[in-house]
Amino acid sequence: MDDPIRAYLIEGSADAVQARFTTLTPSQLDPGDVVVRIHHASVNYKDALAATGRGRIIRRFPCVGGIDAVGTVEWSQSPRFQPGDAVIVHSHGFGVSQHGGYATRTRVPADWVNPIPPGLSALDAITIGVAGYTAALAVDLMELNGLAPGRGRVLVNGATGGVASIAIDILAQRGYEVVAVTGKPAQAPYLKALGASEVVAASDLAAATRPLEKALWAGAVDSLGGEPLAALTRTTNKDGVIASIGNAAGQELVTTVMPFILRGVRLIGVNSDNEPALREHVWRRLASDLRPRHLGRIAQVKPFDDLPQVIKDVVEGRNTGRTVIAVAPEL
Repeated sequence: MDDPIRAYLIEGSADAVQARFTTLTPSQLDPGDVVVRIHHASVNYKDALAATGRGRIIRRFPCVGGIDAVGTVEWSQSPRFQPGDAVIVHSHGFGVSQHGGYATRTRVPADWVNPIPPGLSALDAITIGVAGYTAALAVDLMELNGLAPGRGRVLVNGATGGVASIAIDILAQRGYEVVAVTGKPAQAPYLKALGASEVVAASDLAAATRPLEKALWAGAVDSLGGEPLAALTRTTNKDGVIASIGNAAGQELVTTVMPFILRGVRLIGVNSDNEPALREHVWRRLASDLRPRHLGRIAQVKPFDDLPQVIKDVVEGRNTGRTVIAVAPEL
């Protein structure tokens, strides 16, 4: 535990951010019950915003980026974990208010750690990552609120992103008719390979500005927020369910109460900062009935040295699916 820690550190302030590779000592790790030697991490849109300063994501400076990672437990004060356990770390303050996954080692609270369940490899788990966990949690909550195969089409927007790609995969394998909406229509073959029955260019969606429009969707997974989410509230079927998972198109939501009181539309917020029991429930489902079928197609694995370019690609919208960073894959 005394060897140096290679890390991608975000420094500065909310108004001026810079990120660079550096070396930390074990004494610079944050407090926690569990030390994990990291093998792989992923690059989420939130990570790209944090590292470039395009979003006010980081809550303390300096901070190692990376909101999810997989690795092996090296030391533990928690009875839940033993040295050698294969684990995934994500959510809560990981990579935001406490050093995250872009480092060869991390120390975190035990409640931020989950065992990788049987049926998933470490690479499977990080390809799923916090993005896939969020997608699975969205499906879990939507089904608890009445969504079921056969009730109608389910829309997934921002479809080539990490959360949306895995949401399409999960929904399709459960028998839903999935309509993928994207600003990248050239990626239609990729989206259909994941299970989308139809791919629609975002620019081709009809404007939805009246309090109620023609009902089209039994459900929707929305990663955009803003006007696209408002339009979904107006075009969702009676008793339909919308899961809100992101704000790529804006934080404001301007709509009316009409979809909620006349059609019973249910708008559910999805937040991945969950307690251990819910985290374990969702991860068990991800290894069983919610297991995505196309993780190999979704994942692109890049070396640690490529992280700055990957972050630039993600924040500028040039990525598809999930990019996994091999932090120390030989460990």
